[in-house]
Amino acid sequence: MPNTSAFDSILAGLADGSVVPYLGCRALDGVIEPASGRAIPADSDSLILAMNDGKPMAPKLMYEFPRAAMNIELKRGRKAVTKFLDRTYRDTVWSASPLHTWLAQLNLPYVIDSNRDLLLQNAYAGRPHTLIVGLARIGGTDYRFKLFQSDGAAYREIDQEQVDVTLPILFKPLGTPVPESNYIASDADFVDYVTELMGGFGIPAFVKRMRQGKRYLLLGLPLTRDTERMVMSDIVFGRAQMGGWALLPNATDKEKRFLAKLGMELVPASATDLLAAASEPSIAPEALEAA
Repeated sequence: MPNTSAFDSILAGLADGSVVPYLGCRALDGVIEPASGRAIPADSDSLILAMNDGKPMAPKLMYEFPRAAMNIELKRGRKAVTKFLDRTYRDTVWSASPLHTWLAQLNLPYVIDSNRDLLLQNAYAGRPHTLIVGLARIGGTDYRFKLFQSDGAAYREIDQEQVDVTLPILFKPLGTPVPESNYIASDADFVDYVTELMGGFGIPAFVKRMRQGKRYLLLGLPLTRDTERMVMSDIVFGRAQMGGWALLPNATDKEKRFLAKLGMELVPASATDLLAAASEPSIAPEALEAA
């Protein structure tokens, strides 16, 4: 098992609420459509292929999903991208994820999910919680988020002043199809969203207070693209310099340098490895003495 001492610290921090999971596309590894067996589109390449009927786009568009989504938006309108994401994440049935189910069972106070699927929200179904959804390119407000409270059965939109801070918080910075279809997808979306994140308008005030002193656990989050790094950096901005961990089995030199700059420890393991460590029975002291 890779780096069991790191896993011990991570699991202890999750248990006491001091560690915040931040889910990336690889957190969806193993999730399939039961009817066909196809994997859920999660990473940049798979999203581009799914959006373009399985065909690759031009090399410059294949570089990153936001660039490809911007091309579709310019040609067919913003609704075309929204319809694709709705069809993918709202209208398709996907298998449950052991990782999401496990995280929900931990009763964590705060989870960040940078994917656009519903697996985490489904894992919290039946349980009251607060949902933060990232927004871009909207008028009539200075903020780039919407707040919803679930009573365990349905969501209702609320203001910051109405938030019950005792409830678990699910933050979906790049959007979700439920309770409304709101997504950060195209280059134009990201330019607006990251700009407002940097200005402090993409994070609710109660989260800014609550995130102080937290450490972060990056689960399946590639850090090879500027877009992913900028969104993550601004969301965790303001944390005390207490470090954290990134589970990346095959980190690049670029990712290693970026994590070192943040003071985060690289753990060459996957979310599956962490789940395996969490499921290992603890050994009682008296058993060790007997041995």
